[in-house]
Amino acid sequence: MEAVARNLRPLYWTMGIVIALFGALGLFGAMPGPKVLFFLVMVVGLLFLRQPVVLVLAVVAAYTHAFFATNSGVEFLLQDMWFVVNREVLLSIPMFIVAGAIMTRGSIAQRLINVMIELTAPIPGGLGVAAVLGCAVFAAISGSSIVTMLAIGSIMYPAMIGAGYNKLFSLGLIASAGTLGIMIPPSIPLILFGIMTEVSITEMFKAGIGPGLLLTLAFAVYSYAMNRHMPTKRWSLSGIAKALREGIWAMLLPVILLGGIYSGYFSPTEAAAVSVLYAVIVETLIHRDMKLPDYGKVLVETVQLLGVLLPLLAIAASLNTVLDYEGVADGWVNFVKAHVTDKVTMMIGINLLLLVVGCLMDAGSAIIVFSPLLLPLATSVGYDPVHFGIIMTANLEIGYLTPPVGLNLIVAMAAFKENFWTICKAAIPFVVLMLLWLVVVIAFPGLSLYFAK
Repeated sequence: MEAVARNLRPLYWTMGIVIALFGALGLFGAMPGPKVLFFLVMVVGLLFLRQPVVLVLAVVAAYTHAFFATNSGVEFLLQDMWFVVNREVLLSIPMFIVAGAIMTRGSIAQRLINVMIELTAPIPGGLGVAAVLGCAVFAAISGSSIVTMLAIGSIMYPAMIGAGYNKLFSLGLIASAGTLGIMIPPSIPLILFGIMTEVSITEMFKAGIGPGLLLTLAFAVYSYAMNRHMPTKRWSLSGIAKALREGIWAMLLPVILLGGIYSGYFSPTEAAAVSVLYAVIVETLIHRDMKLPDYGKVLVETVQLLGVLLPLLAIAASLNTVLDYEGVADGWVNFVKAHVTDKVTMMIGINLLLLVVGCLMDAGSAIIVFSPLLLPLATSVGYDPVHFGIIMTANLEIGYLTPPVGLNLIVAMAAFKENFWTICKAAIPFVVLMLLWLVVVIAFPGLSLYFAK
C-alpha cells in the first residue's frame, strides 16, 4: 500500500496545484474557459510526472487543435488519441516487452549463450563472436535494444573480461551488439514506424532481415579481427550436444516467431502473443526458473515502460492528424523540394538530421515525431517507403551509441559500473563501423527490399 501511495503522490500534487491555480484565477475574475482549462491541466500534470518530451508535444497539439486547426477543438485531440491507442497492432509492443523480460529473468538468455559459445569455440575471438550472435538471436525474440543488451551483456561481459579480452573492446561490443534489437525483427521501432506511417509492419519486419544480418556479420568479423591472437578451443561434440539439448527450447522460439510472421501465418500482434505464451510455458513448466512473484515484477516493469511510450504515441499521432488535415506536410514537402531538387542532397540532409536527432531522442520517440514528416520527403524523390523506414531506423540505431542521450551507453554505465565517458570511448570504433553500414543500407535498396517485396 505504501508503494501505491507513493506512485499516486504526483497525481495528488497535480490535482492540488490545479485546484489552487483555478481558485486563484477565480478570485481575480479570470476563470479560464474549457480549452484553457484542459491546456493547463495537461501542462501541470506532465510537469509533475516528469515527461518533458510528452509535455512539449501535448502543448503543441492542444494549442494547435484549440486555436489554429480549422473546425477543430480540444475534444478532437482526445478523439485522435483514442483512435491511435485503440489499434490491435499496438498490443504487440507490451507483449514483446513482457516476453523479453520473462526470458531475461529466466534462463533462456543463458541457454542461448551457451549454444553460441560452444559453436564459436574454435574461432579466434570466439567469445566476442558468441556475444554478437547471442544478441542477434535474442533480438529476434525480444524486439528491444536495451533488453537484448542487458540479457546478453550481463552474462557475456564478465565472461569476456575473465577470459582476458580488452575492457574497452568488450564494453563497446556489448553496447553496440545490443542495438541489433532495433533492426532485427520483431523490432518495436519498426512497429512504431508502421503505425505512424501506415506502412505494412510485416513488410518492415521482412526488410529488416538483410541489414540486420549484415550488421551482425560486420560486428562478428570485427571481433575476429581485433582478437585473432586470443587462444581457441577445439570443438567438443559432447559440449555442443549438451548445449543444444539444454537450449533447444530457446533456439526454437525465433524459428517459430519469424517463420510464422514471414509465412503469413502470424500477424505481428499474434506473434507477440505467441512469444509471451511460449516464454511462460518454457520458463515455468520446462526450465522451472520463473515463479509467480517474478511475473508480478515483469508486469510492473512493462507498465512503467508503457507509461512513457503510450502518451507520447497518442499525442504525437493526434498532432500529426491536424498537421495532415491542415496541409502542413504537403507544404513542407513542396518547400523543401523547391530548394533541394537533388536526390542525393536530400538524403544526405535527412540522414544528418536523423543522426543529430538520434543524439537527443530515443528511437521510439524520434520515429513517432519525425517519420510522418520525413517519409513524404523521401518518397517525393523516389525512395520506397519500406526502404526509407529501414534507413530511418538505422540512423536512430546509431543514436543508441551517441551522447548525450545514447540509451545503450547510459544503461551500460549502470549495468557494468563504468564511467559514462569510458563507455563512449569504447563505442567509437563501432559507431564508425555502423556509419559505414548505414551507407551500404542507403546505397543498396535491394538489401532491404529483397525479402520485403
